[in-house]
Amino acid sequence: MESSASLLQRQKQSLVLTPQMMESIRLLQLAHPELHQFVEQEIEKNPFLERASNRAPKDIPSISAGNPRIGPTTGGISDRASQWKSIRGKNNVQPGGNHAFEDTWTSIETLHDHVARQIALSAFAPLERRIAGELAGHLEDTGYLPVNLSELARSLNVREAVVERVLGTLQQFDPPGIFARTLSECLEIQLRQLDRFDPAMAALVANLEAVARRDFQTLKRHCGVDEDDLLDMLHEIRALDPKPGNRFQSGGPESIIPDVLVQPSPGGGWQIELNPDTLPRLLMNQNYFAQVSRLSAQNSKDQSFLNECLQNANWLIRSLDQRAKTILKVAAEIIRQQDAFFEHGVAHLRPLNLRTVADAINVHQSTVSRVTSNKYMLTPRGVFELKYFFTVAIGSSEGGEAYSAEAVRHQIKAMVAVELPDEVLSDDDIATRLKETGIDIARRTVAKYREALNIPSSARRRREKRVRLRCQSSPGGGGDESGS
Repeated sequence: MESSASLLQRQKQSLVLTPQMMESIRLLQLAHPELHQFVEQEIEKNPFLERASNRAPKDIPSISAGNPRIGPTTGGISDRASQWKSIRGKNNVQPGGNHAFEDTWTSIETLHDHVARQIALSAFAPLERRIAGELAGHLEDTGYLPVNLSELARSLNVREAVVERVLGTLQQFDPPGIFARTLSECLEIQLRQLDRFDPAMAALVANLEAVARRDFQTLKRHCGVDEDDLLDMLHEIRALDPKPGNRFQSGGPESIIPDVLVQPSPGGGWQIELNPDTLPRLLMNQNYFAQVSRLSAQNSKDQSFLNECLQNANWLIRSLDQRAKTILKVAAEIIRQQDAFFEHGVAHLRPLNLRTVADAINVHQSTVSRVTSNKYMLTPRGVFELKYFFTVAIGSSEGGEAYSAEAVRHQIKAMVAVELPDEVLSDDDIATRLKETGIDIARRTVAKYREALNIPSSARRRREKRVRLRCQSSPGGGGDESGS
């Protein structure tokens, strides 16, 4: 068979993304801190962009989502903002204060500040103070010290025994348990300060894996005590703090600033608006462009640069406006789909996927995915990431409407919360009870959801509840168990 060359003409359609289109897509996915950083960089590069000092209420995208109607909003943003301040003030601000939630953290001392103050007040020699400062520099926010003393001693050109002596002093600092290198050492430090580190307790601390397994037989054998004494010892261990540094703030709080604000509308439904604090406010200075253009009219290179800056400024303002409107449309559709959640709570969360929202607002599924990434919604029920409202469906045993996986997890958590020590539910029991309510779910799915919720197995829960009941019924057993 002979081969021959030929020319063929074909027509092919393809989507070609320009750099500006790709940048617009990227803007959708940016969280507001990244977006503000990007905008600041653009302002530095573009002489025609400037920040707007104020923004009129009509410039902040806002809509009302009712059931089933969506219409334009009425009223100014300042009124709604004051309503939000009153709502958030009830939940987050200390009584009698009119300051923002974040302001309550400004005077809190960090762990490293607390330790530095104690080092300054301690009677260290100059060399010991230097070693103490070096050890404090390696201290984790949890209070642990992940450092090799031999290597540190070599780097400081001192004997390891000197470093160990300084560390022993630091381990007496407040809060009890800091500067420990392991969990066992952390618990030992606290028990020694309570004068409770006897041989039996030392054996218990040395077998924390058996404590985690609730292997009472092994623990009784190692500690040389009976069951009653062992339960008392476990109660003491539970009252200790495994991460003593966590009671301190490690610098400024990482607060979440919501992108979307949702509140009940006076006429029914929900009032939805974008948080003005997360929206970059840009203006294009046309007058400055006109002045500079006249001065550089004779220079084609300068004029080309100015035209490019003008186009980029126009593009950025349009892209930011389109981004805001898209976020608002996605949020409104989420609220329309999940109206039962906002009315009645997480048990009424419905199954929802990206395609459903994308089809409803006539955008691509990937657009919805980008919009819901790292975006948060402030609602009367709390702050939720937009992706929270997208959950898989669990079938109905009665052939009715499917259930949301998040709602099912909520029901599992609620069942476990009300268990009695003698009536702990196995995964099979939970699956059976869920089926009685119309949720068709397998035992292995219950186990998967239970593990995702960090709920122990039924056997371990039974042991823990019995230990807790025994500690509560013993003299002085009604104390604080927050350490568990």
